[in-house]
Amino acid sequence: MTRYEEVAAVLRERIEHGIYRPGDRLPSIRAVCQEMAVSISTAQEAYRQLMDAALIESRPKSGYFVLAGRAPMVLPSVSRPAQRPLDVSQWDQVLELLATQRDDARLLLGRGVPNVDYATLKPLAKMLGGLHRDTELSFNYDTLIGSPELRQQVARLAVGSNCLLHPDDILITTGCQEALAIALRTLTQPGDVVAVDSPSFYGTMQILKANGLKALEIPTDPQTGISLEALELALEQWPIRAIQITPTFNNPLGYTMPAERKRALFQLAQRFDVAIVEDDIYGDLSFSQPRPPTIKSFDDDGRVLLASGFSKTLVPGLRIGWLAPGRYRDQALHMKYVSTGASATLPQQAVAQFIAKGHFDRHLRHATRQYQRQRDVMIGWVQRYFPKGTGISYPQGGFILWVELPAAVDCVRLNERLAEHQLHVAPGSLFSASGKFRQCLRLNYDFTLTPEIEAAVRTVGELAKVMVDEMRAPLG
Repeated sequence: MTRYEEVAAVLRERIEHGIYRPGDRLPSIRAVCQEMAVSISTAQEAYRQLMDAALIESRPKSGYFVLAGRAPMVLPSVSRPAQRPLDVSQWDQVLELLATQRDDARLLLGRGVPNVDYATLKPLAKMLGGLHRDTELSFNYDTLIGSPELRQQVARLAVGSNCLLHPDDILITTGCQEALAIALRTLTQPGDVVAVDSPSFYGTMQILKANGLKALEIPTDPQTGISLEALELALEQWPIRAIQITPTFNNPLGYTMPAERKRALFQLAQRFDVAIVEDDIYGDLSFSQPRPPTIKSFDDDGRVLLASGFSKTLVPGLRIGWLAPGRYRDQALHMKYVSTGASATLPQQAVAQFIAKGHFDRHLRHATRQYQRQRDVMIGWVQRYFPKGTGISYPQGGFILWVELPAAVDCVRLNERLAEHQLHVAPGSLFSASGKFRQCLRLNYDFTLTPEIEAAVRTVGELAKVMVDEMRAPLG
């Protein structure tokens, strides 16, 4: 290995380990020369090697910068779910996952919560403390529909997704989960069929289970989302009452439906006179601007019920969600009344102030920059440590990664082995009505990616490789 190749190898290793992250400025040529005792021409050739490998770029008069990660070589497969409505199972696994959320002994690599340690959230904590002293405000019920100040701010934020809402179109809920539950209870009766993408968020699947509904899972592409062709065939064959979908930075698969496909989905729902429940909880966590439009932005007859909230963009403990129920407003308001009544007053006021004073936009800019960098680092670790042929999603927003391992790996059993190392992932079977996707898992890259996190990801990959080897062993 020549000297410039040695220098390039050192810099490459630092990039791959996240010491220099996507978007970071690399040391100057002079700094490299001083640190590694090499000539200017050697340092320049090392950087040229890294540019040829598409790891860095040169910016005139600015220096060298780490490029954002490229899409993984292997993406997850297009799902192939059962072609009939199913009763939802998996509650025991969901309950187990929920029980680990406050498990301080284990590192929860599959959790679905944002990073709440960013300094950009400090003004929110101060606002909550200040409002707490106003007992007349914090001790009383708010209105059933929710704080007018917060609804006004939500309507303003919705403009970013090309969605024009009046504050009176919006119903504040106790988290996005309640918004989804209200929407589905508004539209359905026990025994009805709901079409969902596959894999699908386990929280929504459990809403279907609790209300006696059947899930019809539709084949879904990891890049473009639910198959419109398969959905059309399903609408022709089955009495589908509603379509529930997370079309933007999907949890868990990571896809974002292109705008033209979102419009086509809405037109398909119009043709078959079916309502759409759109979960947009990750929509504001876009790595690029403007953020993608919602399906609701194409809604000209009120059939789209748009649900979102602040548990992924701010902090989950506030339990602030919202629903824009369109033509179903009166029924949804009644469902809200019989479930929880008015939502908590204090968090609504704090979030409204946080948005109105510009803190929300600043926090989103900071969080999404971090998440994009951490996505690329996490993908690099999975590619390095997991079995050959592992498929990895490439989300353009949010903080969720979907990983498809070789068929020999059962991630439910993998989790049992990980428990011995005080680690936990979210197995893919959680995200299916029938327990499919056992070879898949969900990872979260909201963490500050330290050497400890890398070691944990490496452990997951090594144990997965062991399972692959165990499957092959008898054939040897």
